[in-house]
Amino acid sequence: MDGKTALAFWEKYPSPSCLEGVSVKQLTTFLLEVSNNTCSVKKANEILKLVKEDGNTTKEYQETRNFFVESILRHILFGKQEIGKVERELKELMSLLDFQLDSMPGIDLVTASALIAEIGDVRVFPNANKLARFAGIAPVYFGFGGKGKEQKSKQGNRALHAIFYNLAVQQAQVAKESKLPRNPVFYAYYQRKLKEGKTKGQALVCIMRRLVNIIYGMMKHKTAYELPIVKEKEVV
Repeated sequence: MDGKTALAFWEKYPSPSCLEGVSVKQLTTFLLEVSNNTCSVKKANEILKLVKEDGNTTKEYQETRNFFVESILRHILFGKQEIGKVERELKELMSLLDFQLDSMPGIDLVTASALIAEIGDVRVFPNANKLARFAGIAPVYFGFGGKGKEQKSKQGNRALHAIFYNLAVQQAQVAKESKLPRNPVFYAYYQRKLKEGKTKGQALVCIMRRLVNIIYGMMKHKTAYELPIVKEKEVV
């Protein structure tokens, strides 16, 4: 809905009534121009067909309604401009910090910035175990009198925990386009944990814990991530 072509369309045609008298050729020409030739005559036909099937949808004070649609569009466009400015500022700051977190698959500029913001000075943590506990990923022991068991921690930095969880999900996924694992190493590790009898949630926690070790080392030593070579039989 907030793509470049969609926004241009809503700006020119804020309501179906604005398409009255517009031919397929006119709409096609407009869509091709704003979409860099990605929208075809088929899309124009679909839009005009839907408008015709809906009939007259003009309501009271339609011009005012159109104004509010246009106002929302201006707000979205302004937001996109601000996001662009923030991302440029973050990119410059990241280059000054000299962290290379975005060298790992699944970590973009925003994710890398969020990790740094939540972790802060990584030197505060003497080892990766301390960082895992801070993120609420390390299990907590509950027991008394020498008896007890480890349970999933519900404490720690929940924002950082969510970042590691989302990152773990991406590491275990298969790309829709190529049908190949996004990260063959973690995909193979995830499949191995499932074969060992762990649930999907438990297997993801295992990935999260490994990610903590990697992120900790990358931030502490300011090194890039190098994807290990995995044999095909290990990935399947």
